[in-house]
Amino acid sequence: MGRVNSRLAKLHRSYDVAELAQLLGVHKHTVRSWLKDGLPVVDGTRPVLIHGDEFQVWLAKRTKSKKCPLKLGQLYCVKCREGKRPALEMVEYVPLNDTTGNLKAMCETCGSMMHRRVRRTAISAVMPKIDVQITQASPSIGVRTTPSLNTDKLAED
Repeated sequence: MGRVNSRLAKLHRSYDVAELAQLLGVHKHTVRSWLKDGLPVVDGTRPVLIHGDEFQVWLAKRTKSKKCPLKLGQLYCVKCREGKRPALEMVEYVPLNDTTGNLKAMCETCGSMMHRRVRRTAISAVMPKIDVQITQASPSIGVRTTPSLNTDKLAED
């Protein structure tokens, strides 16, 4: 499941399970699972109704509780689903623009690629005691010695 925009639910409106699922673009079983996880409902009503403002507060708390920020010297491994140290203390920085770029390394546990977005000026603070290899980004436009004519006709010599 991707990110759910809780602000789609209006503050002063109540939704049943199917309405809330359709509004958020999730399956109704997802909303029912949220009910089992503690999503508050309007008491004693059938069908089950959910207040929009209570839903927004509940989802914000749930999202915040699942976050686990990376520690210094860690990158996020998607396969392990947690922050891990790079294998062999080898990290590569690939710039995206003048100020930011991606740190890339292999996971010490599973060997898959890990990534972390970082400002160029913050590399030493984020990766202390780790030597980071800074690479140059490949140019997006290749350099040509002869200009492109942009035509089907061949140039006559």
